[in-house]
Amino acid sequence: MTLANKITLARIALIPFFLGFAVAGGSGCTAVALVLFIVASVTDFLDGYIARKYNQVTDFGKFVDPLADKLMVCAALLLFVEKGLMSGILVFIILAREFIITSLRTVAMGKGRVLAASWTGKVKTCTQIVCICLIFLCVILEGGNEMSAFGSTFCTIAGWVMTLITLYSGYDYMSKNWDIVAEGATKSK
Repeated sequence: MTLANKITLARIALIPFFLGFAVAGGSGCTAVALVLFIVASVTDFLDGYIARKYNQVTDFGKFVDPLADKLMVCAALLLFVEKGLMSGILVFIILAREFIITSLRTVAMGKGRVLAASWTGKVKTCTQIVCICLIFLCVILEGGNEMSAFGSTFCTIAGWVMTLITLYSGYDYMSKNWDIVAEGATKSK
């Protein structure tokens, strides 16, 4: 197993610890959860860099790396819904985009096409990471207790920013690859 793949698997292994500290609540535990989320986010960039630089790109890595990213982000977003920090509707929209684009990539792969990550996808990922970190920071600054009006508004704005960027990214992928969807809707196997 390559170093890049080991780093990716370590990111997945961080998720239960991240969730455990985040669910425990309080400023201290939330701070640890934030640090774990940041470490996981950094490993996302690190494993890709190592895979490319040392020619360690594998099919396993191509499958597991995006999965690890989505699991970590989904864990944080679902936690925010549970804690009342983010609307379930916004989280549904974000998750729906992830499922739709993953499905599009799967269909494209079956046709011999690889949908490379676009700049909008990269901006989406960075925006999600930054907004999730900001929401955790807001919770820490609020003392880990009930949110003030400012804290609630801040979390709502961060949630909308994530959702709108995610929607635009999904639109960008779909509009550039609509031929895959259209062809699949008109042809039978």
